[in-house]
Amino acid sequence: MPNAQVFTDVSEHLPFRRGLLGALDTDVAETVLAASGDVTMVIDSEGRIRDIAASADMAREGADRWLDQRWSDIVSDDSRHKVDELLRDALSKGRTRWREINQISPDNDPISIRYVAVDAGRDGHVIAIGRDDRASAAMQQRLLEAQQVMERDYAKLRDVEFRYRLLFQMSGEAVIIVDASTRRIVEANPAAERLLGVAHGSPLGDTFARAFDDSSQDAAALLLTEAQTSNRPPTAGVSLKCDGRDVVATASIFRQERTTQFLVRLVPAGTVPTPEPDADSRLREVLERMPDAFVMTDADARILTVNSAFLDLARIASSAQAEGQLLNSFLGRAGLERDILIDNIRAHGSIRNFTTTLRTQLGELEDVEISGVYVGADNGPPCYGLTIRAVRRPNPTPGLPRAGLSRSVEQLSELVGRVTLKELVRESTDLVERLCIEAALELTRNNRASAAEILGLSRQGLYSKLHKFGLGNLSSDDS
Repeated sequence: MPNAQVFTDVSEHLPFRRGLLGALDTDVAETVLAASGDVTMVIDSEGRIRDIAASADMAREGADRWLDQRWSDIVSDDSRHKVDELLRDALSKGRTRWREINQISPDNDPISIRYVAVDAGRDGHVIAIGRDDRASAAMQQRLLEAQQVMERDYAKLRDVEFRYRLLFQMSGEAVIIVDASTRRIVEANPAAERLLGVAHGSPLGDTFARAFDDSSQDAAALLLTEAQTSNRPPTAGVSLKCDGRDVVATASIFRQERTTQFLVRLVPAGTVPTPEPDADSRLREVLERMPDAFVMTDADARILTVNSAFLDLARIASSAQAEGQLLNSFLGRAGLERDILIDNIRAHGSIRNFTTTLRTQLGELEDVEISGVYVGADNGPPCYGLTIRAVRRPNPTPGLPRAGLSRSVEQLSELVGRVTLKELVRESTDLVERLCIEAALELTRNNRASAAEILGLSRQGLYSKLHKFGLGNLSSDDS
């Protein structure tokens, strides 16, 4: 290219070479300059801003107030020397390179603007064209922060990997990493290499099963299969032979970098301690084997768990059939006794020997006594624990009811022949009503609203009968 020109300085630029623009009209020149940046300033030889054109965003920042001020007076301290260099280079070289200046707004907020300055060609005037660089600066800041976060995370990963490697190498327990797809050993710590007897070479790359004697290879392969298909914790120990030595192997599966691998632990036989059952498991076993039925419910009296004795008492085949059901489903008298039972436990924290009936899955009724306790929300959701014991009540001897009833029957018998049958029946009805009301009050702990519901009476009807028979301490408000 004959007209090609090489630019060696960053301040140089490629000019128009064909002269097609000619002499621009003043209005056109002003429009072009105003459109070339977010802010365009005309600066005189003394460094004072004589004219300014700004975009809408810069106008909202108060750019019009910069007019007639010295440019170096409205920038930050670290940008003043850049302003002097821009003005000096524009006059000496005709055009400068882009420089970042922190312009100070009328509200004393710094505005990051990239400026280029060109010689206006007369009286030492310079035209400074600026572009708002805040969006780019914010993006750079976010990029820097993201890079710092990545570096911190990478440092943490390196520390974790270092600790893993150190633990893996220094551990006295033999550990092997096996690839799940190929069943080949991809990593083994020194303890595993010593246990496997690798005097003939490293086990890396060998099939896991081949690390053991012929009699144990099938069991070793089955160990990995069970670990891959089981959803339980690490597979229980399997006895294997390696170079004639007995070892116990346990395996668990994990994923790493989209690959599945096994972690296999090898322990010489005889060194594996027998784990002692923890207190929680022992407690669960005790509750499961206790002869009295046990039920645990949530705060809404919905069954969470039961023991085998409850299944036998309620004629239920499995605990799954009871879990999730309401306690109402098994207690008698249409759930009323459940309300009385739960209210008493919640009010007093516990209850002993509450007499009621239990309805079995087959519709049978069993006389039972319930003791229960309420556990608050200190260590979890509130719940109720209930023990249920079947009560075998002896059949009452005919003609020998309880004392009060016996005396009344004898008195009624003496009236035969003295009063009419109609009057005798009326006396008997009053006696039965009185006994039923006394039983209902005793059952509900003298809760008259619940007693009325049991008897099928309105509260006013119950109060009327209490007055009639002189039962309870009735206040004037109850009349």
